[in-house]
Amino acid sequence: MSVVPRLASRLRRVVSLLGGGGRGWALVAIASGWFLVLGLRFVVPGLLPVITDEFPVSNATAGVAITLLWAAYGAMQFPAGALVDRLGERTLLTASTAGAALAMVGFALAPTFGLFLVATLAFGATSGLFGPPRGTALTRLYDAGDGAAFGTVLAMGSVGSALLPPLALLFTGVVGWRGALGLAAPLFVLVAVGLWLAVPARGTAAAERAVRARTDGGAGPSPGGTASGPGDSGTGADPDERDETADLRERAATVGRAMRSRRVVVAVVGTTLMLFVFQGLTAFFTTYLVEQKNLAESTAGAVFGLLFLGGAVSQGSGGALARRYGHGRILAVVAFTGVLPLAVLPFVGGLVPVSLVAVLLGVRLSVGPVANSYVVALLPPAVRGTAWGAIRTAFFTVGAFGSTVVGAMADRGLFAEAFLLLAALSALAGVAYLFVPARDAD
Repeated sequence: MSVVPRLASRLRRVVSLLGGGGRGWALVAIASGWFLVLGLRFVVPGLLPVITDEFPVSNATAGVAITLLWAAYGAMQFPAGALVDRLGERTLLTASTAGAALAMVGFALAPTFGLFLVATLAFGATSGLFGPPRGTALTRLYDAGDGAAFGTVLAMGSVGSALLPPLALLFTGVVGWRGALGLAAPLFVLVAVGLWLAVPARGTAAAERAVRARTDGGAGPSPGGTASGPGDSGTGADPDERDETADLRERAATVGRAMRSRRVVVAVVGTTLMLFVFQGLTAFFTTYLVEQKNLAESTAGAVFGLLFLGGAVSQGSGGALARRYGHGRILAVVAFTGVLPLAVLPFVGGLVPVSLVAVLLGVRLSVGPVANSYVVALLPPAVRGTAWGAIRTAFFTVGAFGSTVVGAMADRGLFAEAFLLLAALSALAGVAYLFVPARDAD
């Protein structure tokens, strides 16, 4: 079989896998939400050169703003994960995108840098509701095909990150940076409606307890307000409340065991390092190109978009390669591949060389679908949302400080040294990934 028919046949199989069983519209809605949620989180650092013209602040202060954005995002991962198990994915995904719409309005109206930070925190928190239900929804819908589904959704996020920052800079020239961010509000509202209509509801812990209560044949509380069933300790405690407390303790123990698993710990260490590098890089990449490489703001925005375009291309193949060669090997290769472009960035000049480096930097984005599908599949289904949320809170909160570190180093004239530090941390992540065992290992 020639190359073209073979590729066409493979594409048909992938499309059939992703769209079969009525799952296609849910995938489109989730991917559209991630397109906006992730893309807009990189529009803010992409607009930093313009924003700091209106709010004169140092690079360190600007770095703190981006850290707050991602720290708020990370802080929401654990509660969002816990809420997945109680409210279901559809409710949280819809709430996330609706809340992000309000945050965009906040950006557009913020008269001071202090209120800009409030809008930044609001956007970080509301967008933080999206990640855990996105992951559990894809795993629930696609099971064995979760790697391809993750790759598709995360690739759409990379496309959004590639297109939205330069588009925002383009609109900034017409309606200002406030108007550019405000225009995103109706798009978030549209996606929120699509998510509510397309993502199927599922049973939640609260719903299951309600069903048990309706079908329970045991005696309920007595008219005097105390339980009268067998085994009552005489304390007046509701048996359902005691059952729920025991259930919470058991769930907490299960989450703790899952998070202490060697496979999970090693993968999370590597991913945390990669996120720290990524936050430091993306927060100041546009600023670095303007200040140190003497590129125009619009050109710097376009080069910034190339980074995510490279990521979109590489993310599509990450899941398939991981299934063939192993998750640990692919993650290590991606991490080590990211070392060279970071190390050479301070020493290259000119639009073409810098653009090539930007594309190569985007390869590191393929860590996302591979690491996500690896870790989520290892977590017990009964507490998958809670455990995944707690893990995401840990690595996003630590990773968020990458922008603060790079901003502080930039204020001290150490922009080049900052990128060399990020290169060293990428290499360290690669070493950690070398110790990631197979997903089905004991």
